[in-house]
Amino acid sequence: MKSIGGFYYVRCGETEYECKARGSFRKKGSSPIVGDRVIISIPDDGFCAIEEILPRKNKLKRPALVNIDALVIVCSTVDPRPNYAVIDKMTAAAVNNHMEPVIVVSKNDIKNGDETVNIYRQAGLETFQCSPGDNSELRRLSAFLRGKVTAFIGNSGVGKSTLLNALFPSLTLQTGQISEKLGRGRHTTRVVELFELDGCFVADTPGFSTVDLQRYEMIDKEQLQYCFPEFEPYLGQCQFTSCAHTCEKGCRVLRALADGEIGQTRHDSYVAMYNEVKDIKHWQIK
Repeated sequence: MKSIGGFYYVRCGETEYECKARGSFRKKGSSPIVGDRVIISIPDDGFCAIEEILPRKNKLKRPALVNIDALVIVCSTVDPRPNYAVIDKMTAAAVNNHMEPVIVVSKNDIKNGDETVNIYRQAGLETFQCSPGDNSELRRLSAFLRGKVTAFIGNSGVGKSTLLNALFPSLTLQTGQISEKLGRGRHTTRVVELFELDGCFVADTPGFSTVDLQRYEMIDKEQLQYCFPEFEPYLGQCQFTSCAHTCEKGCRVLRALADGEIGQTRHDSYVAMYNEVKDIKHWQIK
């Protein structure tokens, strides 16, 4: 559920145990991560110990989380405004890690978020508009989360903790005000932690930036096209089999873009991401 200072807090049924990890994990270059399913020993005296880490279905490097069903990407209409390049890197990272990307637009009470919502609905992603007083969208989001292991991520100040407090009042997570001087939020969430709430597990994570995504979630240029779900109907229909879908003649993706079937901001993000990795070898990314 969380790890602090070398201690791991493991939920077994209704009980949470404070555990240490066996030294063998360090020798193997591995250690337990929030979201791991593990086997522990519970002695009559002394510390409980994590004996085995069960196979993972996916992993985010930063924030460090595993076994995530859905990645909920929170963005706000104002303070800070949507940064589509960052949002699209997160959606691509989710797809590449076999997680469902979900978009939640906050602060709709300050400025209407329909423009952002329409971009991601056109891309085929699940989207929600959440603002104070709009209980219908909160209920819809709550129903979506039920039964899933979900991570809430996004740049600082977009309202992740505020949204979680609205969804689950018992959480009472600390929330912070936007720093007007810096124009961004303070890092009010310090520790990655998994909460069991109303039939689901929810992670709240520290805000992270484009730099983190570039460093930890780079995607191979051959795989990048599959990380944009709206490209899928057109893949394999280009004039050239080696088409990169950036500027090539006879590209079916570019024709869909011109016809309005693919959003301009999404394709711009794809091209920028492709240019970042086009000269990097597969083994270098690994």
